[in-house]
Formats: sequence, structure tokens, C-alpha cells
Amino acid sequence: MPETPEKSESQPLIVLIHGAWHGAWCWAALQAELDNRGIASIAIDLPGHGASTLPFSDLHGDAQHVVDVVNSLNRRVVLVGHSYGGAVITEAAHRLLAHDSTTVAHLVYLAAFCPDTGESVMDLARHESGGPVDLGAAMIPLDGGLSTLDPAKAAPALYGDCSAAAVSAALERLCPQPLATMLQAVGGAPWRTIPSTYVVCTRDRSVHPGHQEHMGARCANIVRLDTDHSPFLSKTKETADVIASVTS
Repeated sequence: MPETPEKSESQPLIVLIHGAWHGAWCWAALQAELDNRGIASIAIDLPGHGASTLPFSDLHGDAQHVVDVVNSLNRRVVLVGHSYGGAVITEAAHRLLAHDSTTVAHLVYLAAFCPDTGESVMDLARHESGGPVDLGAAMIPLDGGLSTLDPAKAAPALYGDCSAAAVSAALERLCPQPLATMLQAVGGAPWRTIPSTYVVCTRDRSVHPGHQEHMGARCANIVRLDTDHSPFLSKTKETADVIASVTS
């Protein structure tokens, strides 16, 4: 068998993982800002989201999709997860770590769920550290184990500090989300051994800031941004600053 080529020792590639109901499209402004700084990134559409032609999956399937993409890159990466995407990068990094301890250079949780072994997104959403948020009222159950969002209620819950134009464009791209993704537990806690940063969004109306502080305490570093649930749109430069700081 041919030998596997060595991983690149250059600056790690930023791999961006979107949250529930979103797609890789949500990272466009942040990617443009990173490009201007010479920081390379890719954004992945989870199965069934954005431009993906794959069927919807669950948490474990989403994580395996990220694993497959990262393995195909054959280089060190920084995994950045937003909201539900935090659970995805946790499970993906757990799986990657089992085979190669050098692949993931850093984990960045952006207003994201950072579960411990055996925890699910719903477990964390119910934790006593938080409280009611507006996102729950925006969720609409669909047949087939899916949910969607009421645009009128999703706008303030997700994009409270974003421009009207950005909000309008984002709402048009939202898609259904499998409910199973919120109920499945992760198999490990790679943030215990991989360097990690948590970005708390202090005026978030989708993931309670109290929950974020609870999860952020698990990570090596905490950064706080005075903004809504979507800092890649509302605080693009500041979010890029965080990512730049973990690649230097």
C-alpha cells in the first residue's frame, strides 16, 4: 500500500461548522474577513443543509461527515462550531482523536453547545445555569422528526444585532432540522485534551448566556462578545480576531 503523505505543518485550516437550521452559507462574511487576513478556511454543509444533496442525518452522522471531510484534507485543522455545531465538533474531534492526536489543533465554540461525555444538546439546554430563550417559541414541529422556524420569531432570536439586509437573506436560507440531533449524546469530551476557546455572546436569545458561561468554563479560554447569537454576522471582525488568535 502507498504511504499516507505527511500532514502539512503550515498554519492549520479553519473548518467552520454551522448550527441547526443553517448551512455553510452563514459563514460567508466571516470567511471574507479571514481571507483578508490570509487565514484559509472552509465551511461544511452538514447533510441535508445548505447545498448538500445528502439526506438529513443525526448528530453522529453529522459528526462522521465532518470526520470524513477532515480526513480528506490531510492537514491540521481548527474546528469552529456555532450553536448546535458545537456538539458536532465535539463528537467529530472525539472520533478524530481516537486515530490521530495531532489532527485537531484547537476547538472554538461560538455560542455553541459544548457537551461532556454522555451529554446531549437537550441536556445542556435544560441545565439550571440558564433560563428561557426566544428560540423555543420560533420552533415549529414537522412530520418526519423534523422542525422548522417561524421567520418572524426566528429573526430576533437569532439575528437581533444584524443588519436588516443580512437578516432577510439569512431567513430565506433556513432549512428544516432533525430533532434527533438535539437528543443524542456525544461519546467523548475532546476539549479536555485539545486546546479550546469558548465565545460567549452576552445578549444571546437562542442559547442562554448562563448556559454559555457554564459550558465555557469547560474550555481553556473564554472570550465574551456583547452581541446576539450570530456573531459571524453581527461582530464579524471580532469573531475573526478570536480565530486569528488561535492560529498564531
